[in-house]
Amino acid sequence: MKRYFVAVDIAASAQKVWALISDASSYAGWNSTIERFEGVMSLGATVTLYAKAMPNRPFKLTVKAFEPPRRMVLEGGAPFGLFVGTRWLEVTPQGPDACRFEMEETLHGPLSPLMARFIPDQQPTFDAYAADLKRRAERG
Repeated sequence: MKRYFVAVDIAASAQKVWALISDASSYAGWNSTIERFEGVMSLGATVTLYAKAMPNRPFKLTVKAFEPPRRMVLEGGAPFGLFVGTRWLEVTPQGPDACRFEMEETLHGPLSPLMARFIPDQQPTFDAYAADLKRRAERG
């Protein structure tokens, strides 16, 4: 199983950060890792992510959990659970104008050791996502 993780403290309210991460249509405006993001984040919805790291490969993701303003889980992969990517995004309030953002992704399933070889290292993308989110949320 492969795992990526990032955490950042943000000087903005949890509601403001949640509004950014739950609005797929705004991602390309603040997130330097995303080419575009189609769909609406809601429980059970399917969204399509176009990452700059792999621009010719759309990722279809299902919103498995959607618990405003705290937690969201996105999942995608191969049929029958042979290869699954699960991404958790969490916002934890630290006060009225402060919160902690955490994002984790695991690649798992019987074919994950094989498939992981074809996926570029996602840690730089995770780090950039968190930095972009912090910058956008803290900008008045």
